[in-house]
Amino acid sequence: MPTVYPVNETFLSWQGEGVHMGRKAFFIRLQGCPVRCDWCDSASTWHPSHVPAKVRKASPEELAAEAAESRPEFVVLTGGEPCVHDLKPLVASLAAVGLPAHLETCGAFDIPAGLAWVTVSPKWAKPPTSEALSSADEVKLIIEAPDSADRWTEAVGGGWSCSHVWLHPEWSKRGDAAVLSAITERVKRLGPPYRAGWQVHKPYSADSADPRARPPAPLGGDPSKGF
Repeated sequence: MPTVYPVNETFLSWQGEGVHMGRKAFFIRLQGCPVRCDWCDSASTWHPSHVPAKVRKASPEELAAEAAESRPEFVVLTGGEPCVHDLKPLVASLAAVGLPAHLETCGAFDIPAGLAWVTVSPKWAKPPTSEALSSADEVKLIIEAPDSADRWTEAVGGGWSCSHVWLHPEWSKRGDAAVLSAITERVKRLGPPYRAGWQVHKPYSADSADPRARPPAPLGGDPSKGF
């Protein structure tokens, strides 16, 4: 049976995070995520209050052709959690049209071969495997509280194998002085591999400039609703 993917959205923008920040990129956001973070800004990929009534189904060849039309430097495969799907046909189709594939994943599921770049952003609800961390080109830690980086570093055995460990304030905490101070102090005190991060594309509204992009649907974390 031919491979088809449930596609939440596709759009042309630029990478707003990490080592490749500021570079022209085409994003393929796949539907579905079992991790369900309470602050998720891609809630339409899984949350029952935000999932669209109709989800597009597309073949790897269709997605690769659509990406190629935009002539990006690379394609970002994201979600939801993209690795709950078999990404091998999509990675191969992108390679066939000359486009490197970058992956954004929580690292709890198998990561396919053939990717040009792997970003692992660990989530407490489903922590990353040691294999995923060892294959990561960069790690993005979501800093929800001043001790988040300490907790994650302890959880992975006290250190990181990759050269870039980004410390991103969880977006609703981007103005939290304690969170920002903790990030600043860790970078100043320890230096590499730690780097202060930010979702630079958001102030620009870079993603929503493409009409194919969905409006963001952040949850904001409402414990009374169980999310």
